[in-house]
Amino acid sequence: MFAFLPVWWGLGVWYFVWPFFGVILLALLTTRGDVRLPTGTWLWFILLGIIAISATRLERVTSLFVYGLRLGHLFTGLMVGIYVYNVARDRASWAKIANPLAMFWLAMVALGWFGVLAPKFSMPSPFEMVLPGSMQSERFITDVSHLDSTEFNKLSANPIYRPAAPYPYTNNWGTAYCFLVPFVMAYLTSVRRGKMRILLMGSLPLSIVPAFLTLNRGMFIGLGAGVLYLLGREIVKGRVRLLVPVTAILFAGWVVTLFIPVVDLITNRTSTTDTTSDRFDLYVQTWAAVMRSPLLGFGQPSSVDTTHAAEPLGTQGMIWMLIYSHGIPATVCFYLLLAILARRLAAAVTPAGLWLSALPVIAAVVTPFYAYIDPNMSVLLFSVGLGLAAVDGPVNREPKEANP
Repeated sequence: MFAFLPVWWGLGVWYFVWPFFGVILLALLTTRGDVRLPTGTWLWFILLGIIAISATRLERVTSLFVYGLRLGHLFTGLMVGIYVYNVARDRASWAKIANPLAMFWLAMVALGWFGVLAPKFSMPSPFEMVLPGSMQSERFITDVSHLDSTEFNKLSANPIYRPAAPYPYTNNWGTAYCFLVPFVMAYLTSVRRGKMRILLMGSLPLSIVPAFLTLNRGMFIGLGAGVLYLLGREIVKGRVRLLVPVTAILFAGWVVTLFIPVVDLITNRTSTTDTTSDRFDLYVQTWAAVMRSPLLGFGQPSSVDTTHAAEPLGTQGMIWMLIYSHGIPATVCFYLLLAILARRLAAAVTPAGLWLSALPVIAAVVTPFYAYIDPNMSVLLFSVGLGLAAVDGPVNREPKEANP
């Protein structure tokens, strides 16, 4: 699933093949038996049930494919979390479990740099070229199957090529970055040797360049909230062990700003566009629409085009997608789930556990800005599964072989 990211993206099938991996994981879990369910699993089932019922609110039969795809991503995320949790509780080495997500990170950073070096790259994928005409009419389908290295809004008053690959939108890249940085830090504090550790140590500072060029304000807010949460916990307990790595990351970020005027670029972008006022207007319209169907929503967003659509209700953030597409109960269920996960992960005491404990906080903070009912849900729950396994029982953090 994770290590072959460049292959899935290059074929244009990444978003479409992902739910099938969820089915495979379900089969593996079923055949192994004795499956331990991590904290919050039953609340996940309730959430999936509400979302399944909300399909009755879809207005067009043709909408079922995109709706089913999103539901498949939520289901797959849950399967990833349960599978990782059980393998970690079985005392498999931490490196062996985490290496696939580490390879996913390396691929994402590499493709981010591809966007920096080849910002105008754009071509149809093999999958897009064989799509039937009926499916090509769905903007979401063409967006996730087309190969673009960056996202570029030519209608913007200050257009700039923002790294996006392997994702269709740069905001998805920023969301993945929020979720993966704590995972990388947890890996580095848990696995003390091996080639992957060396690669991660080199990739972390390199990742700052494409991350900054995304100009994703929500990404900075999410990571900042996670860091503040961790430092606050440490200060309350009279510990300062996280100050060194946090300071190192901040210093690396400051060095990059000497070459990339990211603050000026963001300020210029927001001052020459109506992005902020447009978002608030969209939120008001979304809430007004939700009042017409507060229990089950409308099944899916009114438009998947988050850049040019006149009224893309149900986009521009996880909270707006949930509340518009699936109603208020589903939204409350999701936030309750994040709160339960945050409380359970707060029991972590190791450095790796502390980094992973920030993930539910980051996930909650970015919900007004970014939605992650896509492969990013699996990225999030992969790391959460590792964190829950660590607080629920002993795990094998050190690799058994010298060079995993």
